[in-house]
Amino acid sequence: MKQVLDVIGVGFGPANIAVAIANEELDTGLSMRFLERAPTSKWQPGMQFGQSDIQNHPLRDLATPRNPRSQYSFTNFLFSKGRLFEFLNLGRTYPLRAEYSQYVEWVAGHFSHQVQYNTSVQNVRYVAADSANGGKGHYEVSTADGDVHCGRSLLLAPGRTPFIPPVFANKLTPRVIHLNHYIPTLKALQEAGTPPKRVAVVGGSQSAAEILVHLADELPDAEVVGFNRSFGFRLKDTSPFTGEVYFPEFVDLFYSLDKDKKARLAENLHYTNYSATDSDVLDALYLKMYQQKVENRERLSIRRSADILGVETDEGGATLRYTQIEQPDERAEHFDLVVLATGFRNLGTGPQDERHPAIFAPLAPYAEKGEGGVIQVNSDYTVKMLHTVRSDNPCYMNGLCESAHGMGDAGSFSLLSLRSKVIVESLERRLNAVPAAAKVTMSLRTVQKEDDLALAA
Repeated sequence: MKQVLDVIGVGFGPANIAVAIANEELDTGLSMRFLERAPTSKWQPGMQFGQSDIQNHPLRDLATPRNPRSQYSFTNFLFSKGRLFEFLNLGRTYPLRAEYSQYVEWVAGHFSHQVQYNTSVQNVRYVAADSANGGKGHYEVSTADGDVHCGRSLLLAPGRTPFIPPVFANKLTPRVIHLNHYIPTLKALQEAGTPPKRVAVVGGSQSAAEILVHLADELPDAEVVGFNRSFGFRLKDTSPFTGEVYFPEFVDLFYSLDKDKKARLAENLHYTNYSATDSDVLDALYLKMYQQKVENRERLSIRRSADILGVETDEGGATLRYTQIEQPDERAEHFDLVVLATGFRNLGTGPQDERHPAIFAPLAPYAEKGEGGVIQVNSDYTVKMLHTVRSDNPCYMNGLCESAHGMGDAGSFSLLSLRSKVIVESLERRLNAVPAAAKVTMSLRTVQKEDDLALAA
């Protein structure tokens, strides 16, 4: 008979690492196994370069907001590495991205006994309760190496799906890539002795600006061109008032709103996280372009207010056909490398959205659907399932619920630790089959209040 664990987790990046921490520190006794396709839990390996930094306060880490005494805090990581005082002496608001990735890997290393790396999940399916499995249903997760892992619950944290603009659909090649693959691709081209001489970076995100600056430094003789649909890169909304979207109270508020009010808030808050850039990155990019003008060697430029109309790929790269407001005649340029800094997909019905993550496709027939066939998610991050799936066989979407729960679920570290407690306590209730009358709907706000009381005791 196959071993059936309490939880099978798909992915072991920050979202599921935070759950592993909460599960240990809350002493639930739940058995967990995580399957990760990468060889390590290195965070954002495709974007580790130069002095790029994180975009959240370092104390909004994998554990601190939930448990300030946790051994898995960023502060304890610095202490254990002998770098605490040097870090404090830097005077930086945000740590380097490379150092935060080291922190994530350091924490993940404490849970290596629960993780299988280099393990690609091929299929998931629900096995209904019957006499053969003791009257309890479970999930079967099949991997590329032929193994099958069974769990009473499923915890999906595969990361968000890259958004590929329609004009680039079916055009991805080794030289037309999403930003996820930026550093490995650039490194491979350099090591092969064929560094790109002309590079296009498509998008108006912070990542786009960071890549432009990095390319100008890394390939000083290359021509680097940014394509931006806006007139210029926008400054991110960093007001402390809008920053309250990363408070636990905001998650409860956003989840409770109807569709129209959620849409209004999402539009209003768009530039807190999307299509906008931190001031230090903007300053670095503008200074780099100005410096090149002073030196009369302008190799870095931006095609602003640009619409890309077509893409033709070849072995050496791609030709982009485009227009600009200031130059409406169609133009064409060939590039050795095209980097799409175009963001990621969310759950929803918009042109940039997906109805569910690809890994959930085999389970989609079991899920309740909303407008346009989008799967519905409860406040505890469980997918709303039809009655064919038992309530003690929950399936969680971890880090994929921005459309339901707000900006705190937008791939940010900000509320990871509090969300992990909601998920772990939900797992305890559901797997232990607490009677319906005794169940209490948990929220991030409830979690924060409980923790405040515990710390005050």
